[in-house]
Amino acid sequence: MTEQTIDNSTRIKDMELRLNRELSPSRLEIIDDSHLHAGHAGAKSGKGHFTVIINSEHFNGKRPLQCHQMIYTALGDMMDTDIHALSIKIP
Repeated sequence: MTEQTIDNSTRIKDMELRLNRELSPSRLEIIDDSHLHAGHAGAKSGKGHFTVIINSEHFNGKRPLQCHQMIYTALGDMMDTDIHALSIKIP
């Protein structure tokens, strides 16, 4: 029996909307890594695995941890309901 493939395009659009609204990024790329985690607990629960590549003027003068917290805040409840794992890259 194979696991059902989940279409995360709606989640990605919602993530983009929230990040654009809160952080006005000069660069934003969201990659769905869920297929790399088939069989993992997060995949079984239906939540996604994503990589976010983002840069924003809001990050100027901030430490990496502060930038990550800003991203988590912007994504809000999605961190509990839709996202199992989030890799963040700030170029």
